[in-house]
Amino acid sequence: MSSSYGNLFKITTFGESHGAGIGVVVDGVPSGMDISLEDIQKELDRRRPGQSLMTTKRKEDDKVEILSGVFEGKTTGAPIGMLIRNRDADSSKYDKIKHLYRPGHADYTYHHKYALRDHRGGGRSSGRETACRVAAGAIALKFLESKGIFIKAATTQIQDVLAKQWKEDEIENNPVRTADPDVADEMAERVKSAMAEGDSVGGVVECRVYGCPVGLGEPLYDKLDAMLAKAMFSIGTVRGLTFGNGFDSAGLKGSENNDAMDENGFLSNRCGGILGGLSNGMPIVMNMAIKATASVARYQKTQSVDGESSDLRVEGRHDPCICPRAVPVVEAMAALTVADAYLLACTQDPKLSSGNT
Repeated sequence: MSSSYGNLFKITTFGESHGAGIGVVVDGVPSGMDISLEDIQKELDRRRPGQSLMTTKRKEDDKVEILSGVFEGKTTGAPIGMLIRNRDADSSKYDKIKHLYRPGHADYTYHHKYALRDHRGGGRSSGRETACRVAAGAIALKFLESKGIFIKAATTQIQDVLAKQWKEDEIENNPVRTADPDVADEMAERVKSAMAEGDSVGGVVECRVYGCPVGLGEPLYDKLDAMLAKAMFSIGTVRGLTFGNGFDSAGLKGSENNDAMDENGFLSNRCGGILGGLSNGMPIVMNMAIKATASVARYQKTQSVDGESSDLRVEGRHDPCICPRAVPVVEAMAALTVADAYLLACTQDPKLSSGNT
């Protein structure tokens, strides 16, 4: 089972949802970079459970411990090891249904591939693993900021409610993490309504990357959009992805879909900041379809490990909508990918490199 991601800026995560803890090793971080426990904890606090009525009631403080690779507030160039201990795991609800496959989860596929699965919250397939990515992503975000690259994500849809504006200062001011304050309450009502029915809802998270230099990515098999797509689809809840105009491109003529240019540069950004697999200097804009949380308190048809039909109602603590907590995860995976692409570009274009990078 591979648990590593990246080429030069590389992470390896470990641990299970209901084990002793989870963690990550980050390799390839340049030496001499300022990083603090607070930088990492700030991002983890955005992802942690129990923040509001919009999230699972599991009470994990997600306090991170830095084990290696940082000395006197600076990265040493050695692998950075981080640990997050599980404090509030409750496996009792899962013990009751360990013989059943939960609809929408990886139980069936994991069992058939490995002939063994950790039924406690899904083990490695649990969304809890994403805390490791957020911890690593905090370091990537810090690295990118030093290069003038910034990343911001927000919820742009929950069920049938769509955001119509993008006000980044508003994202952390509402529990659904939307950049449109005018629809925040309506989005929250959709989540609360689903909760009352013992159900869940999905939505869309948009991510924007600002300040990328021209030329990140490789033209053929390691296109920047292909790298970002791999990163986003590695998040278990993501079921669709578009860049720029996305599927709307199919209904446009070439003259309508192209981004014209003049002496000042691009006149539009329908391509979403990537041309021919390479960043073009415009903001990278991508949208991820986030599925409704699979664990719902409603009876569904399923199968037992012995192949018998059964009815299953999943009990326990689950997010009625994963979009708000997916926002920092999306930012983290975007940061890890762009940081990796930046370091790869530095090997080809020394002008990108400065200091110890």
